[in-house]
Amino acid sequence: MNAVHWEQVTFHYPRAEEPVLTGVDLAVPEGELVLVLGETGSGKSTLLRTVNGAVPHATGGTLHGRVRTAGRDTADHPPRELADTVGVVPQRPADAFVADTVEEEIAYGLECLAYRPEVMRRRVEETLDLLGLADLRARPLTALSAGQQQRVALAAAFAAQPALLVLDEPTSALDPPAAEEVLAALTRLVHDLGTTVLLAEHRLERVAQYADSALLVPGRGEPVRYGAPAAILADAPVAPPVVELSRLLGWDPVALSVRAARRRAAGHPLRDAVPVRPAAAVPGESVARVRGLVAHHGPVPALRGVDLTLHAGRITALMGRNGAGKSTLLACLAGLHRPSAGTVEVDGAQPGRLRRRQAAGLVGMVPADPGDLLLHDRVDAECTAADREAGATFSTTADLLRRLVPGIDPAAHPRTLSSGQRLALALAVLLVRRPKLLLLDEPTRGLDYPAKQRATEILRELAADGHAVLLVTHDVELAAACADNVAVLADGEIVTDEPAVDALAASPAFAPQTAKILAPAPLLTVDEVRLALAGGRR
Repeated sequence: MNAVHWEQVTFHYPRAEEPVLTGVDLAVPEGELVLVLGETGSGKSTLLRTVNGAVPHATGGTLHGRVRTAGRDTADHPPRELADTVGVVPQRPADAFVADTVEEEIAYGLECLAYRPEVMRRRVEETLDLLGLADLRARPLTALSAGQQQRVALAAAFAAQPALLVLDEPTSALDPPAAEEVLAALTRLVHDLGTTVLLAEHRLERVAQYADSALLVPGRGEPVRYGAPAAILADAPVAPPVVELSRLLGWDPVALSVRAARRRAAGHPLRDAVPVRPAAAVPGESVARVRGLVAHHGPVPALRGVDLTLHAGRITALMGRNGAGKSTLLACLAGLHRPSAGTVEVDGAQPGRLRRRQAAGLVGMVPADPGDLLLHDRVDAECTAADREAGATFSTTADLLRRLVPGIDPAAHPRTLSSGQRLALALAVLLVRRPKLLLLDEPTRGLDYPAKQRATEILRELAADGHAVLLVTHDVELAAACADNVAVLADGEIVTDEPAVDALAASPAFAPQTAKILAPAPLLTVDEVRLALAGGRR
């Protein structure tokens, strides 16, 4: 029996002029890991939500055709009647939490499905071990990092061992080792239990090698494509670096894993290439200095004697495993978290001792969800309010926004913007105050490769304008593309603080795909490979 069967499915959201899905007609067999890919806004999430009937039961809109999940017609079975068969993890899992602690959240779904207490206890223990959460079992969900919350959401979906798992960007907030653990667990479920997994992910470099098949949602009214991952990715509009490198070097079929690509690249002259990475920006004045910083969340130590210096004109990527203290360091720099010991100075002042308006003129911080900074129902209203708050002349923020991302409709609601557009609007709202230091917490989460490329260009422009930029990210490809320096936090301590090419290329955990494939050549990105092939000419 097929796990999911779409029969000539077309779907319109309420008041939408064009359908987001058109004529989807395909069947996914049981026991496969299916990679769902496509550009931002192409309809991937909508397609996934048809599997458990959330589209159209929870969203409204008009669905033509038929979706059968495990043989059940979703038109006749709303999500609650498919909960025993389909486990779902949305893009923002914390929004769906209902319990207070990790263990209670994992048990909640089992309680709803009326599992016996002894079975429930066993499933909870197995799931805690499977996803490395045993040490956090009693921790309040609100005290977890975004990556830890994502693992809890995955655990809550895993615990009932549904026949079908639907995951929307399950590794987007995870550090590389944690992402590998989750993907290994998914692979075990597929191989050992016959679970069917539909997985949408923008960080394709993490998941492409694990997929049994791929489903491309191109959007724009074009038909959905389904087939072998290498065949689909060969000409897909979004592709991981290993595939982009395959295309550049003319490999057919394209490689999907670092191992396969290294074998293909054996003996290639590129392995002896000289560095072609643009010279790192000469450090400008010291903008921020952190010395001996100690911070706690209640009794839990988050930072243990951190020293860090940030310079004008340079981008520093702050990396490390989930829960290492990265977001806490950002909060201390922004004056939002009071340290237990040590000092934080930005342009000679201590942000935590300044009034809000004064601190905002020194430090601008974009949280993990840029939408948290946006309070108005129109883009132009957001810009006008930012001008007024900063004491700037009318349209200053709007001009900044047009420079960052042209063509955004001033009348659009900020919540309807794409992830990249929302990031640009949040940056414009902050930049109107001309802060010396910019802090960004996972700014490319939810962005596809084209949007990430634009975000990289924006960050480079901000550094070129003299800002010091501190970028918290788990995205090693982003760090390789834009960072001058990389600092790594581990258990609240800085263990690495050096130039990006040295920090990334030498790290098994944080090396980008290109560096792993072409080692020992000091090439971090496909763009650098392109330059090397052209003799270093831009």
